[in-house]
Amino acid sequence: MKIILGADHGGFELKEEIKRYLVTKKINVTDVGAAGSDPADDFVDYAELVANELGGGEGMGLLFCRNGFGMVIAANRVPGVRCGFGMDEKMVKAGRNDDDINCLAIPADYLQIDKVKKIIDTFLETKFSGEERFKRRLYKLEMVGGSCCGGGCGNC
Repeated sequence: MKIILGADHGGFELKEEIKRYLVTKKINVTDVGAAGSDPADDFVDYAELVANELGGGEGMGLLFCRNGFGMVIAANRVPGVRCGFGMDEKMVKAGRNDDDINCLAIPADYLQIDKVKKIIDTFLETKFSGEERFKRRLYKLEMVGGSCCGGGCGNC
């Protein structure tokens, strides 16, 4: 499993801690930045880097910033990315099971490290159920705005 990490200055410290945690679990981690805590950086840049990696259909993404919402908005603009917002394990489990989220935004200012680790473990361990109703809804999501995923889904 490949995990792609990205964070702005507000999520940098948490990203670094989670990177160390994932490496101890022998998970393949790609870190697209930030490389430091620069208050002049923008979450959009890191969300886009992670989302572009995921748009090809490989791996899962973790995004870190102060409140998480901007990361969700930016990442979901890239075809093939389904980024959810993670505040607790139950929420994330539903997002993986029902909506097949492949990216998760974590609000660094609102969660303690132990909670974040549990949320990420749930994200990585939960599989998409594949139920027909959820597949149908995912297909409709790809068609929102009149464009599909660009040819990779088999439905275009």
